[in-house]
Amino acid sequence: MGTPSPRAVLVLTVVLVGLWAPRGVYGQPNFIVILADDVGWGDLGANWAETKETPHLDQLAAEGTRFVDFHSAASTCSPSRASLLTGRLGVRNGVTHNFAITSVGGLPLNETTLAEVLQEAGYSTGAIGKWHLGHRGRHHPNSRGFDYYFGIPYSHDMGCTDTPGYNLPPCPPCPRHSAAASRVARKDCYTEVALPLFENVTIVQQPVALGSLTTRYAEEAARFIRRASESGRPFFLYLALAHMHVPLWDPQPGPTSGRGIYGASLSEMDALVGRIKEVADSHGKGNTLLWFTGDNGPWAQKCELAGRLGPFVGAWQRQRGGSSAKQTTWEGGHRVPAVVYWPGHVPAKRTSRALLSTLDIFPTLVALAGAALPPNRRFDGLDVSPVLFGWSDEGHKVLLHPNSGAAGKVGEIEALRLAQYKAFYTTGGAMACDGSTGPAEHHQPPLIFNLDRDIQEQEPLDVASREYQAVLPMISRAYTQALEDVAADNVSVADYSKDPAVIPCCNAHHVACRCHGAHAATLDLPTERRTTRLCL
Repeated sequence: MGTPSPRAVLVLTVVLVGLWAPRGVYGQPNFIVILADDVGWGDLGANWAETKETPHLDQLAAEGTRFVDFHSAASTCSPSRASLLTGRLGVRNGVTHNFAITSVGGLPLNETTLAEVLQEAGYSTGAIGKWHLGHRGRHHPNSRGFDYYFGIPYSHDMGCTDTPGYNLPPCPPCPRHSAAASRVARKDCYTEVALPLFENVTIVQQPVALGSLTTRYAEEAARFIRRASESGRPFFLYLALAHMHVPLWDPQPGPTSGRGIYGASLSEMDALVGRIKEVADSHGKGNTLLWFTGDNGPWAQKCELAGRLGPFVGAWQRQRGGSSAKQTTWEGGHRVPAVVYWPGHVPAKRTSRALLSTLDIFPTLVALAGAALPPNRRFDGLDVSPVLFGWSDEGHKVLLHPNSGAAGKVGEIEALRLAQYKAFYTTGGAMACDGSTGPAEHHQPPLIFNLDRDIQEQEPLDVASREYQAVLPMISRAYTQALEDVAADNVSVADYSKDPAVIPCCNAHHVACRCHGAHAATLDLPTERRTTRLCL
């Protein structure tokens, strides 16, 4: 067989590029980002053979690309979400730990969100689910680039709920509206007021009925996709699920597994993802990129109500006490499942070992939309579209892991990944199922693990070994350069001050706020005036 002519090579190249090129070249694709809460790497059946509850997600992985070395930007709620929506770590965007129901502030207003960039590029933008980046005034999703919002302002264990479900310790129901109930509400509820459900700036239900939340999220997501598709505009949907955060609730009867309530809830989440995929495909298969991942690892403190770590058990830490999952910088805290599905663009039946992060979602989607990154700031995320399209398996050369509350100073960069090596400058364990914690331990020189040989993070390299001595200078240089880069950046500072007056409530005079339907309260933005009506 002879050598092909230059013209033939050119034609073949054009065909291949046309098949896999970013849609931003030919038109703006739709984007759906689904963020699960407290899900384990091993909760995806495609990752872990013992897991049988995720047939829809497993099918998504079979029809798309599965990423097995994918990481959340932090290992707790607010910081990981802030980083996903800004492409910047908490040391840059200012969000280093969780906001409270009494928080005055939120994601700093001088930070630009992914929704704001896409909105400016002509996208219809919607957020459904948990926000947790500030609920007062201009911190509300409708003021951060989202045309439409339906969801809860923070985690659903941060307020009283009706039929709250399963939790350790038990999550109490909210007392009924009565004088007697009001007197005992303070000791019976987690907080002074019940968890609100927002549609845009209006509280449409309070307290939230958790048992119906999955159905409502699915309905609102389908409605948003349909309306956006009918408008002819591209859309961006950010769907931040309540699953698998506690309290869990007993879902509708369905296939049973050996994992009790957690397994049933995982099946419910899986069905929800399958429903979103079905709706998206029905409005033009191949027009929408769907990216599924998690905000952090399992909440080990919740025992049988926590997810599976897979092989990422953080054995070194476990020997010293405490959990090595959520809130920690061990692999179980930040390595999360990830699947990208985009028929005709992202290869099917592919597994990628590229080192990627939720930080990459921002710059990648901005590039695919044909938009530009915001100026005057540096980004920790990368445009990884070549990896998505199967052209490359090269992700981050260096990936930083910030402390998320287990030990040490929150937000501080305490671990670093360089190729297969992971270095810890500080270690610590979060509260485990048995109640133990692991105190902060500082390491100079750092502990270094070779994840290719020791995925369980059990035995750090001997500091006297040739391997340790060879890799330490590279790690030290990368760590120093990272800190210098942050110091030279345009860094934001979040307001973490608290005021009970900012707790969302349909009627601030009632300890246990109860409002439904026509009795909803409207929060006026951006002036922050609140109109309240009588609760039920």
